Amino acid sequence: MFVLAEMKHVIRTPPQIFNIKLNDAIAEELNKKLANKVVLNVGLCIALHDITRLEDSYIFPGDGAAHTKVHFRYVVFRPFMEEVIIGKIRSCSRDGVHVTLGFFDDIIIPPNALQHPSRFDETEQAWVWEYNTGDGDKHDLFMDPGEPVRFRVTAETFVETSPSGPETPDIVTVGGEAPAEEPKVPYMLTGSINESGLGLLSWWTSS
Repeated sequence: MFVLAEMKHVIRTPPQIFNIKLNDAIAEELNKKLANKVVLNVGLCIALHDITRLEDSYIFPGDGAAHTKVHFRYVVFRPFMEEVIIGKIRSCSRDGVHVTLGFFDDIIIPPNALQHPSRFDETEQAWVWEYNTGDGDKHDLFMDPGEPVRFRVTAETFVETSPSGPETPDIVTVGGEAPAEEPKVPYMLTGSINESGLGLLSWWTSS
């Protein structure tokens, strides 16, 4: 679930923290820059693990800060494919079951990856597994928000979210306003519970 990513970056340390040891000052700046941020094709950065090498620092004309090229290792959240993880159901929609790990919310289990057969209950706003009891009857097992769920990671999606160019003024709606752009999710996991032992923990502990 967590990996060590080797990275390098030029870190700017402002003059007001020159009284701090260079390693400590750079560690603080690295965590400010990366902690809880998604790095494209790397994952969600959690915390600095260690600094492996510092190159020479430079002060450029007109800028009193020191600029240092740093080689470091960062703890990153990036589950491997087919890894089994336990989270909690955050909500349900027709798009599927949305799962949270507490520190990471962008996980979805699409309808085709739920236990079969399942249906979406509009009244309860929850997915329901129509469990076959074996005697010809079906028992409805609801996937309610807050319930712990065990799922398998089947896919990951990274999206470039860096700022785009200036807005194009000639793209407007009939009302004269530019169409609202949906916020992009920089890193999303897709999961599956369509196999024995996966799904709500209560399904299997009770059995």
